[in-house]
This record gives sequence, C-alpha cells and structure tokens, in this order.
Amino acid sequence: MTRRFRAALAGAALAALAAIATAQPRPGLEGPALVAALREGGFVLYLRHASTDFSKNDVGMTSFADCASQRNLTDGGRAEARAIGAALARLRIPLGPVLASPYCRTMESARLVFGSATVSDAARGDPAESTDPQRYAGLRTLLSTPVASGSNLAIASHGNPFYALAGPPRLAEGEMAVIEPLGSGRFRIVARVTKDGWADLH
Repeated sequence: MTRRFRAALAGAALAALAAIATAQPRPGLEGPALVAALREGGFVLYLRHASTDFSKNDVGMTSFADCASQRNLTDGGRAEARAIGAALARLRIPLGPVLASPYCRTMESARLVFGSATVSDAARGDPAESTDPQRYAGLRTLLSTPVASGSNLAIASHGNPFYALAGPPRLAEGEMAVIEPLGSGRFRIVARVTKDGWADLH
C-alpha cells in the first residue's frame, strides 16, 4: 500500500467521521423547548414513511405511479400518519415546502402528515449511482441549506438515505428527525420523535 493511498484512505475516513459528527443529537432540545423551537421555524423535518407491509417489495414496479407493485402503507401506517399530522396542527408548527421521494408510500405519508407533497428526486437519492458516495449529495444539500425562520422544510423519504448521511441509529418507520441546517453540507440532528412521541408534546 503506497503512502499516497494510505493518506487517501485516512482522509476519506476523517471525512466520513466529520460527516457523522455533524449529525449527532444536540442535548436539551426536547419537550416544550422542542415545540417552541419548531414554532419559530428554521428546521428540516425528515420523516421516514409510516408503517408498511413488508410482505411486499418494489421489484415488480413499472413506474412510481404503479402503487400496486410497491410496498405501501398499511392501514395502521395511515392511521399513524394522520395522528402525526393532527399533532403538528395542534402544536401549531409552521410548514413551508413539503418534498417527498416519488414512491407511493412516501408521497402518501407526506400528504397525510404534512398536507401536501411535491416529488423530489433529491429526497430519494440517485439509484443509478448506488455505489457512488455522491448518490445522496442532493439530500445532503437539502438537509444543510438554511431554512427561513417562520417555517420548516418537510421531507418524506426512506430510512436508507438518512442512514447513509447521518449514521446510526436508523430511523424507524414513522419516526421523524428534526434537523438544524448548518450550511456548507453540514447539519445537526436536534431531536428525533417516534411515531407515537408527538402525542406527548405540548
């Protein structure tokens, strides 16, 4: 192994650690403090779609509009999503744009939780570049770009893209990460709220 190659590996490892370090939870933003911060806005709300039927998969899908051939929300997942949406409304959390991966489960989750959905390929990542570390560069940009105060950017997507950028632990179905964008490709997780956790916030 050459010195140059070892240096390149070390640099890549440090870059990966730095990326994960920017995605660690900031202590103290929970309960009423979390609600107050969200009401002021400036955050990205990243939702992993609600509960799905794992007896199905996406292998036979012919297009993103072909919901019958995808893994979709269960009735329980739809109920979860409606409950989260009702909690966000009750808590008076302002929402700006709502972006969603084009799969049926993410689009439906976005509509039930946030009230609307705009297809975003950046929220999903580029499947054609599955081995490219830049596959999720568009999502990193969304998570790290500052959001104007008074609203919050909402994203409905999947567990794998977020795990690739933020590291463990993985988001559960219906779980939401509250992201503080730091600019220049950096972001910080300030809270994670489970699908049932919104009911406890006031």
